[in-house]
Formats: sequence, C-alpha cells, structure tokens
Amino acid sequence: MGKSEGGARRERMEEKAERPAGREAMARERVLGGAGSAAGSAAGSGGAVGSRFSGTDEESRRRDAALRPKWLREVIGQRKVAERLAVAVAAAKKLGEPLGHILFDGPPGLGKTTFATVLPNELGTSIQMTSGPALSKPADLLPFLTNLEEGAILFIDEIHRLPRVVEEFLYPAMEDYRIDIVLGEGVHARTITMRLKRFTLIGATTRSGLLSGPMRDRFKMHEHLEFYSVEELAQIIRVNAAKLHTPITPEAAEELARRSRGTPRIANARLYWARSYAAARHEGVITADIARAALDMAEVDPEGLDKNDRRYLETLIELFGGGPTGVEALAATLNLAADTLADEIEPYLLREQYIIRSPRGRIATPRAWRALGKLPPATPSSPPSSPPPSASPPTLFDPS
Repeated sequence: MGKSEGGARRERMEEKAERPAGREAMARERVLGGAGSAAGSAAGSGGAVGSRFSGTDEESRRRDAALRPKWLREVIGQRKVAERLAVAVAAAKKLGEPLGHILFDGPPGLGKTTFATVLPNELGTSIQMTSGPALSKPADLLPFLTNLEEGAILFIDEIHRLPRVVEEFLYPAMEDYRIDIVLGEGVHARTITMRLKRFTLIGATTRSGLLSGPMRDRFKMHEHLEFYSVEELAQIIRVNAAKLHTPITPEAAEELARRSRGTPRIANARLYWARSYAAARHEGVITADIARAALDMAEVDPEGLDKNDRRYLETLIELFGGGPTGVEALAATLNLAADTLADEIEPYLLREQYIIRSPRGRIATPRAWRALGKLPPATPSSPPSSPPPSASPPTLFDPS
C-alpha cells in the first residue's frame, strides 16, 4: 500500500515537472507555426508586396543577365581580346586542359564580367562568382575551391582588394591545384595538403597596379579592355533594344551612344531611361528627338557631361579661374570626398581633355571653357624676338 502511494506520488511529481516543458514546447511550436503561417501568408496573400520589391530586383537582374552576350561571337567591340580568348578556348578544348588563369583590367563597365560569364559557355563548364572584399580570410575561399568541378571557372571581381593572406593562400591553388591547411597551433600544429580539381581563375580589377607582383605574374593572360567607339555602342544599343522589344531608330541609337562616354554599362543605362521616357510620354518608339529630350531631362549634354561634371568644371573655372587647383580644395568646395572626384568624375574629364592634372593641381583646358559657353583666356604672347645683331663698327684693318 505504501509502495503504491509512493509510486503515485512520484508519478504526480514527474507530471508536474513535465508540464512546464510541455508548455514551453507548445509555445515554441506556436511561435514557429506563427512564423510559418506568416511566411505562408506573405507568400500567398502578401505576394503583391513581395513582387513590388524583391520581384522587381529579381526581374532587373534577369533583364541585365539577358542583355549580356552568351558567346564570344556575340561580343561587340574588344575584337582583339575576343580573338585571343577564342584561340585560348580552342586550344584548351583540343589539348584537354583547363583554360589558363586570366586577368581582366580596365575602367568599370567595359565588359570584364561579361567576358568571364561567356567563357564557361564556350568551354561547357560551370562558374562560381565572388568578389575580393567578400574574402577576408582563407576560410572564406575554401567552399569555392573545394566545390569546383574539373575545368570549372572561379571568377573574383575586384581582385585587387583581396587581403594579402588570401592572396598567398591562392598561390599553390593556382600553380599546383592544392591548398595547405594548418591545424592547431605552436608545436602541435600540422599541415594538411588538399588536392583540388584543375580549374581556371579569372580576376577582374579596375586597378591592376594594386595587385602584388607575384599575384599578377601567376595569370597566364592579362587583357586590358579599352573604351568603345560610338559605332560599337550604337550597335550594342540596337541589339539590346531588340532584346527589350523596344523599337529604336538608328539615329536615336547613335545619339544615345554619343552621350555614353564609351562605356556599354552607361549606354544600357541611357537606353533604359530613353525607353521609360518613350513609354511614359510617347508611343514607346525611341526616335532621335525623343532620345535627345530624354537625355536633356536627365541633364546629360551632347558631350556626355552630366550635372556633376559641369558643376566640377564651373567650380574650377568660375571660382578658381581655371586652375591650377588642388583636388582637396575642389573637393572641399564641392562638398565631396576627394576620392569621389578622383575615381568618378575626373577620369572622363581627363580622358576627353577637359582638364589637365599637373604637379601644381588641376587645370581647365580651352575645351572645358567652351563647354560652359565661355571664352578661354588668351595665352600669354611670346616674348619679342631679339633683333639681329648690328654690324660691328669698322676698324683700321678693314679693307676700304
């Protein structure tokens, strides 16, 4: 009897102990269930909200990807680079070897990523993409290297921003297709060598001079991309307009190309804006007049200068008399960072000879004065030439 009472008492105590745990489990289940139902309702009834934001971003990504060429034969411009890459691809296929490591350098928007995404299609392999700032330590690189297939491509954008320790971790991977992993510390440390499948590393950089010499020398090919001509940009605009199902006249394509600074990325941005303008205020067809009106509304002048460029030139000419002026003084006056001026505004002005960068500072050229509708200052006149030496006076020994 006592024993049965003790057993019943223990059962009641265990039941009380289990009750809070059961309530906690039920609470967790309700929370998780609520989150799941909320997610389900967001995916269902709230789908319209998601489509307005993430759906739009996904659509723009798909649209940008759709505008990229898929094959080397579809690439417009950079013909010498495309020809050399075609030779390298054909050799890799014929020899049964992976493509050699390639470094693309050049200003932003000229097609470095486009070339990197075209090559896997030519080789019939896969590609993994990352960027230098995302790889802060060697462990961040391990998933990319270990998951590569035979002959696959690893693309690292902004490779000049790789930390030095990650660069050195890549050296044996690029040369011998292996990585060395150190386990433990001190006297107990040991190194494990892991073999990798043969792969191709493609790096893209806007500042190849910041790459270390050993890293730069490990690339078998180093291709520099140049700016595009107006004719090449006009062809790109016509092709992409057809992909977007947007009618455009050849004159309009040339007008957009002329104001695109020799850069396909800017040309695509001009095309998108002209397309939106034509759809909102006209019948959707981009003509030369509509293209000019759209770009005038965007404050892009016929020379391709935008409002920031003109503000820079106005400050340099009207406030500093055309220079020479230091970049720090210009940055403080414009309320912009000096790096912003040097990296975003000045490259185009320098390339198109609107300004000169001298040891004493920036100087506006006559073209910059004319772009603002001003007369360039008169150049100082050259000093008068010295008169010819007068005849020496006669002497007693001169013949009569």
